[in-house]
Amino acid sequence: MVGECGADPQGRCRCLAGRLCGDDHPHSVGGRAVGLARRRPRESGRGRNSATPTLDVGIHMFLLHSRRGHAFAAFLGGLVLTAALASPALAAGSDEPAGVRWSVTPADASASDARTTIEHTLDPGESRDDYIAVRNVSDQPVVFELTAADGFSTRTGRFDILPAGEESVDAGTWITLPDTVTVEGGATAIVPFTIAVPRLAQPGDHAAGITASVFSVQSAEDGTAIGVDSRVGVRVLTRVSGEVRPEVAIEALRGEYITAWNPLRPGTVNVTFDVVNLGNTIVRASGAVDVGGQSMTYPQPGSDVPELLPGETRTMTVAVNDVWPLFVVAAHATVGATAVTLDGTRSDLSPVTAEASVAAVPWPQLIVLLGAALLLGAVISARRRSRRRVAQLVEEAREHGRQDALSLPTNTH
Repeated sequence: MVGECGADPQGRCRCLAGRLCGDDHPHSVGGRAVGLARRRPRESGRGRNSATPTLDVGIHMFLLHSRRGHAFAAFLGGLVLTAALASPALAAGSDEPAGVRWSVTPADASASDARTTIEHTLDPGESRDDYIAVRNVSDQPVVFELTAADGFSTRTGRFDILPAGEESVDAGTWITLPDTVTVEGGATAIVPFTIAVPRLAQPGDHAAGITASVFSVQSAEDGTAIGVDSRVGVRVLTRVSGEVRPEVAIEALRGEYITAWNPLRPGTVNVTFDVVNLGNTIVRASGAVDVGGQSMTYPQPGSDVPELLPGETRTMTVAVNDVWPLFVVAAHATVGATAVTLDGTRSDLSPVTAEASVAAVPWPQLIVLLGAALLLGAVISARRRSRRRVAQLVEEAREHGRQDALSLPTNTH
C-alpha cells in the first residue's frame, strides 16, 4: 500500500484529476493507491494568514488534521504520499525543492519488506529492534525529520497520530529513532528504531506511528511567511503480553423519525448510537438495527468494518427505511464485535444489544383524517341546515295556507 504523488512548484497536484477537482481526490500511480496528505500552515512575521485551502484525502488507514497558526497537523498512516496544496494567494517561491516525493514503509535491515504495518507482541520490559525504509522519489537530496507519536482513530475510522505539540503518553514514547535522515535523490535509506516496552505497561494493544516529514516556507503576496510541514508515515502496533479482554458496549442509543409526507408511504428512522471499546484489544464492530419490523445492517456491503482501538468510541448512524409511524416505535441495535490478534486469528464476541423508543407521530395520516373529518362534518352540517330550511319552508307554507283560509269570505244562506 505504497504510492507516490508529486506536486508542482506551487504545491498543487500535477495530475488531471487534481486540475479538475482541486486536488481533493484519490490517486493511483503504477496501480497503487495513494492520497494527498494535508499540509499544515503556520504563520510567521507580520500580517494575517490568508485563507489557505487544505485537502483531506488519504488511503485506507491514515488521515491528517490541519491546524492554522503555529500548529502542525498530525499525519495519516498506512502509507500516504503527501503533496502541498498552496493558496492562490501564495507566491511560487519556496525553500522546499520542487516535486519532492517520498514514501515510508516497514523494512528489514537491508530493504523494504512486504508488511504494510509494523506489529510486535512483546512482554513488559522487553525491547525489539526494527526498521523503516524512507524512499526519496525526487532527484535531489532531502533531509527528512523523523517523529514517533501515539496513534488513534479519527471519527471516520482512519488511523492518525497526535499532532506536533501534543505530548504522547503511551506507545509513541516507547519508540526511539534518529531525529533526521538524509536521503539522496532516487535512493532509499533504511532507518533503525527500537521499541522498548515499560515494565509496568498494561497488557493489550498500544498504537503509535512513525512519520518522515519535510518542512518548507512559502511567502504570501502580503509578505507573510507560511510554514508547511508535510508528513508521511507508517503505523506501529505493539501488543503487550498478558490477559487480553475484548469487550464492547452500546451507549446513547437514540432515534429520529423522518416523515414521508405522502400519507401512503412509510418514513425513515435514523438510529444513532455509540460503540465503545471497553477492552484492551483492537476490535472491529458490525451488526444490525431493527425498527418497526424493518432491519438494516452496518456497515453497508462493500464498506470497511470500523476498527476501534482500546478505549475508543465510535458514533454510528444507521438509516432504516419503510417504517410506518405508529406514534412510538421500538429501535433495537445489535453489535457483533470481532477481536483481531496480531497473528491474524479472530475471536468473535457475544453480540451486545440495546433498545430505545422513538417517537413516530403519523402527521400526514392525521392530517388526512382531520381533513376527512372536517369534510364529513361539513357535509353533515350542510345536510342538517338543508333539512332545517326545508322544514322551515314547509312550515311557512302551512302558515300561509292557514292565513289564506282564514281570509276567505264566509257564505251565509
